[in-house]
Amino acid sequence: MSDTIGIEDIGRMIRSAADKIRANRDELSKLDSAIGDGDHGTTIARAMTIAEKHIEESDKKDLKGLLKDVGWGVMGVDGGATGPLLGSFLMGLSNGIGEENEIDSASMAAMFEAGLAGVRRQSKAQVGDKTMMDALLPAIDAIRQSIDAGKSIKQALQNAAEAAEKGAVSTKEFKARFGRARNLGDRTIGFQDPGATSIALIFDGFYEGVQ
Repeated sequence: MSDTIGIEDIGRMIRSAADKIRANRDELSKLDSAIGDGDHGTTIARAMTIAEKHIEESDKKDLKGLLKDVGWGVMGVDGGATGPLLGSFLMGLSNGIGEENEIDSASMAAMFEAGLAGVRRQSKAQVGDKTMMDALLPAIDAIRQSIDAGKSIKQALQNAAEAAEKGAVSTKEFKARFGRARNLGDRTIGFQDPGATSIALIFDGFYEGVQ
């Protein structure tokens, strides 16, 4: 691929991420049943399927408008904080780009940082709080560091996927500080956070989507 991404590339990335989530839906719900209400897999699979549907059905011809459509659609998914947080991330991506239909590596890094900013407006969670942020923050940092080091878009996304996976696994060591899980206190230690695991799967999907 050339070192730019456009509407078709973003579409493939989101479809690939949706496939990853659906393939792991039961495992995500199993993780959630240990420290939550057990519906995370179902909820995020529904959210990503809606994202995919908006990719297929949107009449927007520009990347910014498409991402806004996708984000709005996901934000409306019921089932706790999953829809609002994931929707804020996807909508936030649109705030990091202009009207161009194809973006280079530097613009992609800015796009993902804007997505993170969207989540930050909804959540005060940080690394170590046993949330999606334990995977999302390392992934965005990896993208920025990779691009600043002159790496390709593909390599940056691979590094982001690896960082997100490492971050998700690290949540086993943490005590939950947000959501229903926080009520369990120390009993959440030893279990991997389903939200962080979902983010790792999504970034793995993003990476595979640019293959």
